[in-house]
Amino acid sequence: MQNFINLERIEPRKRGSNQRKKDYNEIYEIFKTTEASSQSERCVQCGDPYCNSGCPLHNYIPFWLRATAKKDYELAFRLSNETNPFPEITGRICPQDRLCEGACTLQRDGYEAITIGSIETYISEYGFNKGLKPEFSKLTTNKRVAIVGSGPAGISCATFLLRAGIGVDMFEKANRAGGLLTYGIPNFKLDKEVVFRRFEWLKEAGMNLYLNSEVGKDIEFKKLLKEYDAIFIAIGAEQSKKINMANEDSDGVFLAIDFLKNIQRKYFNEEYDKRYHVANKRVVVVGGGDTAMDCIRTALREGASSVKCLYRRDLANMPGSKKEYKNALEEGADFVYLSSPKEILIDKDSKVVGLKMQKTKLSKKDESGRQRVEIVEGSDFIIETDIIIFALGFDVKKVDFLEQNGIKTNKWNEILADENRQSSQKLVFTGGDCFRGSDLAVNAASDGKIAAESIIDQLL
Repeated sequence: MQNFINLERIEPRKRGSNQRKKDYNEIYEIFKTTEASSQSERCVQCGDPYCNSGCPLHNYIPFWLRATAKKDYELAFRLSNETNPFPEITGRICPQDRLCEGACTLQRDGYEAITIGSIETYISEYGFNKGLKPEFSKLTTNKRVAIVGSGPAGISCATFLLRAGIGVDMFEKANRAGGLLTYGIPNFKLDKEVVFRRFEWLKEAGMNLYLNSEVGKDIEFKKLLKEYDAIFIAIGAEQSKKINMANEDSDGVFLAIDFLKNIQRKYFNEEYDKRYHVANKRVVVVGGGDTAMDCIRTALREGASSVKCLYRRDLANMPGSKKEYKNALEEGADFVYLSSPKEILIDKDSKVVGLKMQKTKLSKKDESGRQRVEIVEGSDFIIETDIIIFALGFDVKKVDFLEQNGIKTNKWNEILADENRQSSQKLVFTGGDCFRGSDLAVNAASDGKIAAESIIDQLL
């Protein structure tokens, strides 16, 4: 350990940009055993590990790094899965540069951080290839919990409940389980078989999964209240934010989640809306987060003739992860910074022909260090385009069954809950985006874990 002086940080190899744009396969290779072990040896083994506090799940990162460095891969696998309901997923999709790796002591001291995410993915895939699986309790209780939604918060809650021997029935309105892990994150970042594999293990552990089952429509919420000892609501935030601009409903204006979902349905050979075809079209994506990068990279794979990303701040203030920005750049995206949409331009048939923009500038930093966006007067310019995709974040939809059953929400339709993730209705818990607003999968996983622990405390 502590071999960071002699060993440089290495990233996992990825396929060339021209090759990977032709398909939806994951772009990164899994570390080789020697790479995972040697990169783990760079760990300082801090007495007070910042990487652990930088992780919302407080994973045992230094411990499984040490086990990997010592080539005890089974121990590393057990430690990794102990605190994390799906380490092979967080290893792939977490913005580690903002979380564990961003908090790494080496990063703070002027060295390059440990490649925590890539090692995490390696540990899981190595273990799976050797026949290792997540462990669940062989004991069962007479308690049962209904989980509404099968995204990261739901998966997490189910995992920790099943470990305690509590029965779980999960209800998902879509054709496939996984929520935005399945329909919102493209395959080139997260192969769907990785997600579905987790559900197979949960079902082996005793979970019942009901697909095409929308609570409040196909199943009455009151029925769940009567038949289950507790309920966990994890319905996500799947409504894209609108820009509230004239002509936003014109032909050629898309919202990010609608675009991504329809392309994923196309990939699944499910019924989808063919108006989301972008082949040979000029595409503009408005936004600077990871969802914007997903839209950019998907449009390029769908054969768009060009893709531009428009962002109202500068590169340093883009909220997405650095690796996703870099991947989009490598694959052919153009970026236009300090620019804000002013008007959607359409032709006589109400089809998009362009977007009028205005240049912006950033104000001096306020007390919190934040810079406001200010419009530069008289700076209008036009970008000609056929398709505009707005990737401005997500809102929580208003759900009638919540209010009807005494579950309080705030003005953004987010479910109100205490620190144990219990809502205003006793033994009804919540977590993920429907509780905290649009956020990271790892934060949703943390909510599911906290809620499960609370449920266990009250039921057992």
